[in-house]
Amino acid sequence: MDLHATYPALSDLRHRAQRRMPKFVWEYLDSGTGNEAAKSRNRAELDKIGFAPSILHGESTPELSTNLLGQTLPLPFGIAPIGMSGLIWPDAEAHLARAGAAHTIPYCISTVATQSPEDIAPHLGPQAWFQMYPPRDPGIRADMLARVKTAGFSTLVLTVDVPVASRRERQTRSGLTSPPRLTPRLMAQIATCPAWAVATAKRGMPHMRGLDKYANAATKGLSPTAHIGYLLRTSPDWDYVKSLRDAWDGAFIIKGVLRPEDAAELDQMGADAIWVSNHAGRQFDGAPASISALPAIRAATKKPILFDSGVESGLDILRALALGADFIMLGRAFHFALAALGPKGIDHLIDILAKDLIANMGQLGVTDLKTLPTPIPLA
Repeated sequence: MDLHATYPALSDLRHRAQRRMPKFVWEYLDSGTGNEAAKSRNRAELDKIGFAPSILHGESTPELSTNLLGQTLPLPFGIAPIGMSGLIWPDAEAHLARAGAAHTIPYCISTVATQSPEDIAPHLGPQAWFQMYPPRDPGIRADMLARVKTAGFSTLVLTVDVPVASRRERQTRSGLTSPPRLTPRLMAQIATCPAWAVATAKRGMPHMRGLDKYANAATKGLSPTAHIGYLLRTSPDWDYVKSLRDAWDGAFIIKGVLRPEDAAELDQMGADAIWVSNHAGRQFDGAPASISALPAIRAATKKPILFDSGVESGLDILRALALGADFIMLGRAFHFALAALGPKGIDHLIDILAKDLIANMGQLGVTDLKTLPTPIPLA
């Protein structure tokens, strides 16, 4: 099958993915919070960014490689973390880790993944990143850092934009709880998705295996969409960032930055990179679009900037790069691809994004990502 003929864009993979997973799983992956204004804003503001095509440059071969944290990577994008990936598609973390290793692009796993650092260790490539939701207990934090270092993770990503649990009303309406309880309502949804059901039955209902070691606290009283991670983690402050920087001897990235003054402060505290993100609209519905916050943050720091939220194409990647990002991360997109086509869907999405980058760079008359033109506003 010619996948480009059948699934030429991410939207095609998204549509197929929705048909192949139960509704409660889809709502978990696709939803934002509140009225989902922040999620919609991410898309709308990206669409307002244009470029004036340049002509008469002759034949050229665009170069897609880029430098990040002192390393040359073949593509300017990687795989962002999503908690409970294995709920979205069974064995997702291992599939995504293997793809990251095969393509030499970053794969970032969440603290609240369905596989532990030890589970995923055999599948990791050189760009293995660990997204930490900050543990409150210093002993748990030290143990977690030691585990991820031993497993082969080279980069630590501290997520700072989840000080409290968001409501994510769509998830609640779907009947999803954490961990999932197989109510008659959910079983009816599962029955309509045999591929997901069979694969999940083989592996068992997913849960946060990396936290099993610390699961000695009761979860009574938590909201339906909360989980043990909320009992273990704290809302970090500046001192927490400093102590974590001191404790970790690898690359250190802060994820969830939307204000330039925060980026400037993190610059002074030893962060190796700043990750501009509004959590893809999943955390605070009143947040600005990530792309709108990017230029001011670029002006506030000389550190590398990563970017996510709303990215769906090679053109979106170029938009973010032109406004100051150094590297782009996609989360939902890779999970759509995996759920749509299995592991080959991940490879196909990478090919889609690379081909779209090349096509749009050709229209702009640029041969490398460092010479993108200044964007122009679109009406």
